[in-house]
Amino acid sequence: MAKKIDDGNFAVGSVRMQIMRLALPMTAAQLINLLYSIVDRMYLGRMAESGSLALTGVGLVLPIISILNSVGGLCGTGGAPLFSIARGRGDDGEAEKIMGNSFSLLMIFGVILTAGIIIFKRPILYAFGASDATYPYASQYLSIYTTGTLFVMTGLGMNPFINAQGAAKRGMLTVALGAVVNIVLDPIFIFTLHMGVRGAALATVIAQGCSAVWVLLYLTGPRSLIRLKLADLRLSARCVGRIISLGLSGFVMNLTNSLIQIVCNKTLSVYGGDLYIGVMTVINAVREIVFMPVSGVNAGATPVMGFNYGAGENGRLRAAIRFSTTVAVSYTLAIWAAIMLAPRFFIGIFSPDPMIIETGVRSMRLYFAMSAFMSLQMSAQVVFVALGKSKQAVFFSLLRKAFIAAPLTLLLPRFFGVDGVFIADTVSQIIGGLACGGTMYFTLYKRLGKETDSLRNVDI
Repeated sequence: MAKKIDDGNFAVGSVRMQIMRLALPMTAAQLINLLYSIVDRMYLGRMAESGSLALTGVGLVLPIISILNSVGGLCGTGGAPLFSIARGRGDDGEAEKIMGNSFSLLMIFGVILTAGIIIFKRPILYAFGASDATYPYASQYLSIYTTGTLFVMTGLGMNPFINAQGAAKRGMLTVALGAVVNIVLDPIFIFTLHMGVRGAALATVIAQGCSAVWVLLYLTGPRSLIRLKLADLRLSARCVGRIISLGLSGFVMNLTNSLIQIVCNKTLSVYGGDLYIGVMTVINAVREIVFMPVSGVNAGATPVMGFNYGAGENGRLRAAIRFSTTVAVSYTLAIWAAIMLAPRFFIGIFSPDPMIIETGVRSMRLYFAMSAFMSLQMSAQVVFVALGKSKQAVFFSLLRKAFIAAPLTLLLPRFFGVDGVFIADTVSQIIGGLACGGTMYFTLYKRLGKETDSLRNVDI
């Protein structure tokens, strides 16, 4: 008989139920979180006359937003697994220190990034592929969005510490609050008040501010198992080093995503022009949506894996790896079939422009042709992160994007034209997925099996 699941204690009860109990609200939270940028793009794409230019302009800002998110993830994905491992070992004092140092790092990075973007905004946007026609829209959005950088750091970087305590529903409410505010304010600011791109950015900043306040109120309040305290904000070199070392995986993955977006935009501006940058903006939005459940399952599995690793429960750890990987790959195969059969439907969600829809069909099919391999890498990557294996996690983050996709994005268009940009990502997904998944299986999963007597008594 399965033991009763205890909030925050992942060493008891069904492994599947533990993961899904966290994954479902986390998936919902990630879906809601996507609404920040996706709702903006849906509304902006429907602006009279300037909709396509506004959509492309915001697409140029996305790499910068990804960089901000990657810095927040540096502390969140670096600190939260260490937090879970410490809790699994019963060391709550160490867990408090990790959470406090993560928050301090977020604030420091947020101030530096805000100043840097304000000072270098114009050259950055032109370097990322802006034209004279799209720069005004990108500049308007980025100028306002940057004022909320500290809100982004707090909401994104500290919410994993709520989830790591087993309070995934409360973590979901963090982003749900912001998303509702954003959805309500977007049409008011964009259309009613005729603020256009500026209105979309302002609605996002206000929404992120609400989420940040919610996170801080919870982590400093009585419901939090481990509270954020002033005494733990003082930086410790040892603690900071561990957080950054492990967080580099998620940081590098997000940063290389930004790198690819930049390289793609620059290459597309040469081989396809603003129209294809708009197509890539739509494809990125679809990618965020379709891979969101995979990220949600992985997010739910991370604290379960970390806690059981810290507690020495190798059988439960293997069960968690097996379950999360199977779900991720199975789901991705199903969504792949849907995209191949109905690409116009997915493109039409974000833009009614017939040129973007017709041009985007072939590009979308090329881009998603081998997406199942990407889910394999995502699932294997999260195992390395959850277990504190920073070197492996960082290497595979770099391998697919920086070492494979970026060079191919520059090379293949010389032979295949604009199609080469989309083919490059497909090739990187195959190589990256097989390399990361294979390494995880042979160096971790099989070794953990040898260290465990039997899985027969593990309730999965």
